Amino acid sequence: MLRVLLGEPPRENSGLLREAMDNMANLASLLRKEIKSHEGRDHEYRKLEIWTRGLISSLDELEQSCYAAAFFRKSVITPNMDDMPLMEHEEYARYVYFYKNGFIRVFSLLDKLGTVLDTLYGLRTSKVKAHFSYFTVLRQFHSLKVHMELSRQLEGIKDAYREPLQNLRKRRNSEIHYMNSEMEDDLWQLHKGLYNKVQLEDLDAHLKDLMKGLDMVCKSLSAAFIYSAGQWNKDISRI
Repeated sequence: MLRVLLGEPPRENSGLLREAMDNMANLASLLRKEIKSHEGRDHEYRKLEIWTRGLISSLDELEQSCYAAAFFRKSVITPNMDDMPLMEHEEYARYVYFYKNGFIRVFSLLDKLGTVLDTLYGLRTSKVKAHFSYFTVLRQFHSLKVHMELSRQLEGIKDAYREPLQNLRKRRNSEIHYMNSEMEDDLWQLHKGLYNKVQLEDLDAHLKDLMKGLDMVCKSLSAAFIYSAGQWNKDISRI
């Protein structure tokens, strides 16, 4: 959708994004088959199918936000806000909007995945923490010592992206709980020199973290849904 608004050709799914989309669609297909053959659990299967399709939509929206942020970043060339012409300032504002939208969606999507896994495998994570996150679900796998193969895969992906995730989490927390994340950068610079022009944050480094966040989400989704489809095909009663 956003590519069309930006005058760009439609996206053709490839790489990690395509793998994640295909693996989620595969499990959704398995769920639809079960809905037809297990009327007694129709509601449960239908709920999981809807949630899975919701994850597909959420991943699409995350990728579009990442793309749009990178698109508008190209128009920002002035190193500080004071010297930025009006049109470039507007492009910077658009970059900020989609960049923020992107890093918030990274954690939102992971938490949605956590909810699906919690329900799919009966982890009852809410007994540990009422409003749990994806990372709480990962700890619950380990605590209950269930589906350890999946747990190890997801933990490995999380650890491989530890630094960019920490950077994104810090900015997400600043945006949601304290002050706009880019204003935090401005305040830090004011501490260094009251009369200096405020330089822009490192846009390329921030975008790199965001893109790695997208990769981490895609890999986590693929690992979770490949494993779940395998379990489904082995024996539905084990899930």
